[in-house]
Amino acid sequence: MDIVIAKIKHSKYATIICDTIAESAKVRGTGIAKRTPEYIITKLENENAVIALDGDKFAGFCYIETWEHGKFVAHSGLIVHPDYRKQGLAKKIKKVVFDYSTQKFPDAKIFGITTGLAVMKINYELGYKPVTFSELTTDNAFWKGCQTCKNYDVLTRTDRSMCLCTGMLFDPKQKPKNQKKS
Repeated sequence: MDIVIAKIKHSKYATIICDTIAESAKVRGTGIAKRTPEYIITKLENENAVIALDGDKFAGFCYIETWEHGKFVAHSGLIVHPDYRKQGLAKKIKKVVFDYSTQKFPDAKIFGITTGLAVMKINYELGYKPVTFSELTTDNAFWKGCQTCKNYDVLTRTDRSMCLCTGMLFDPKQKPKNQKKS
């Protein structure tokens, strides 16, 4: 299994990435923002993603978004193809995207929002801490990305102060006690 920085040559996987995200949202019954293949391709063009491949077969993916002129970095779209679940691949992908982000954006606060306990555990092990949404980016474009989530009404009803997702943040200026070494 190879986990690499995704490049434009990986564009052929954009549709299966989007389909895998959409199918996972359906199966889990939780909110996951939908993305288009064109959107995923922009992440590949900018080398703001990692992809896991088993030979030429798609296994997993996660992308990076920057907000507020690089003050914040979000990890989004973490997905593992059903054929590769329950093998620790999500944790490996998240570690690669985390390390890549801290190198590419060393001063940025890294965050994610999730409803998944497994992702929360992975984030915690990387040194993230649960935070209120007020500690995350205030960039409207980020929150607009939540519009395709089935729980968007909760977010808007609460003026973006809460949702069913948990916000988690890694601040490079704070040395977390819980960060595991690998």
